[in-house]
Order: sequence, then structure tokens, then C-alpha cells
Amino acid sequence: MGLYILSADNSKEMEKLSNELSQNKFKTIEKQDNYVLMKKRRYGNLLIHAVCLIIALSVFGIAIFINVIYFAYSFIWASPNVLITTEKVGDDGEPLEFSDMDEILKKATAIL
Repeated sequence: MGLYILSADNSKEMEKLSNELSQNKFKTIEKQDNYVLMKKRRYGNLLIHAVCLIIALSVFGIAIFINVIYFAYSFIWASPNVLITTEKVGDDGEPLEFSDMDEILKKATAIL
């Protein structure tokens, strides 16, 4: 589960970034004055699921376990989390490393 951090200068910019991510099917998990935490659930590629199911039904029953593992990986670990914040420094005093919107959208739409 990757955490991507976007920087916002004020609450209006935070709201604008949040709306842009909402249009790309991100859901708001938590919201406070200085940050918004969003997540997009990934379920895996439908074509990969279909191929695994066809193989499982016709040749190898173990392919169904591969399909379940792929789904679990996509759902739990490959779903990107985005933190939109006005903070510039983390709790430990270190400066935060910010991502850009293109990187986040690329990760959200990746096949694997």
C-alpha cells in the first residue's frame, strides 16, 4: 500500500485536489482541517481474472488460487493512498517528500 503525498497551500487548493481525485474514483477516508486522506481500491485487471477462471475451470484447478492471490494483492497492497496536506514537515521534523498528480494517476490505473 503506497502512500503518496500531495502539497496544498491552503484549504481551497486541498479541496480542488480532492475533487480532482474524486473524479478519478478515489474515496475520502478521513478529512480534517490540515489534511485529506483518500484511497482508490483496485480489484485487478478483469482480463487477468477471466483468463485465470477459464484455466481453472478447464485445465488446472489451482489457477483459482492464483486468481485469489492476484485479487488480494490488487485490493490490499496495490491500492494507492493519497494524503493531501498543507503541512511541509512530518512529525519527526523531516521535510515531507511530495508526489505529483501524474505519478498518482499512473499508479491508480496500472494493470499490475
